[in-house]
Amino acid sequence: MSIVAPAILVETAEAYKESVDRYHSFAQRVHIDVSDGEFAPSFTVGVDQLWWPQEWTVDIHAMVARPIEYIESLVALKPHTIIFHVEAVADIIPVLRKIKQAGIRAGIALQRPTVPSTVADAITEADHVMIFTGNLGQHGGIASLMQLEKIRLIKAINPNVEIGWDGGVNVDNAYTLTQGGVDVLNVGGAIANTTEPGQVYATLVSETNKHGVI
Repeated sequence: MSIVAPAILVETAEAYKESVDRYHSFAQRVHIDVSDGEFAPSFTVGVDQLWWPQEWTVDIHAMVARPIEYIESLVALKPHTIIFHVEAVADIIPVLRKIKQAGIRAGIALQRPTVPSTVADAITEADHVMIFTGNLGQHGGIASLMQLEKIRLIKAINPNVEIGWDGGVNVDNAYTLTQGGVDVLNVGGAIANTTEPGQVYATLVSETNKHGVI
């Protein structure tokens, strides 16, 4: 089964608090998006405004052009995982090592055009690889299921790495993504845009727990 992680992608501290309050009663692992307006076209709430309930396991997905400038402030928050886009810098390995030296899991995100073999060294170094099929800085992406083929290629490079997915996860495809080998389903709009987030979350968890053949 996959872990269902509600995603928070907001622009203001007020909207951030509203999201935390909406998810607090049911979420266990949460995906928080940070965007700099450069690598991704939108600005989100600032790193200095991030906080979360102590019981949450938090992954921070930083859609930023210069990861090295964010490491210190993100590490200080002590999240579970920090994820940077491998496309952001020519050599992301020093960034990953700095994160791991701080005792935090280091992750990379791969956009749709990125072929795993071209970033094999980064995949080897990473604790988490997130397949990103959405639109940078926006909810409501499409889950391009053809990208599931990347999991086989990633696992051939690093068999023990955790696989995440970001982009278009919903009730209709959660089971397929789980059966395809995704460990963490980061869910944005399907939870954020409903009036019953807890109910949708429970349905997604149920989908990931199903057994059978696709």
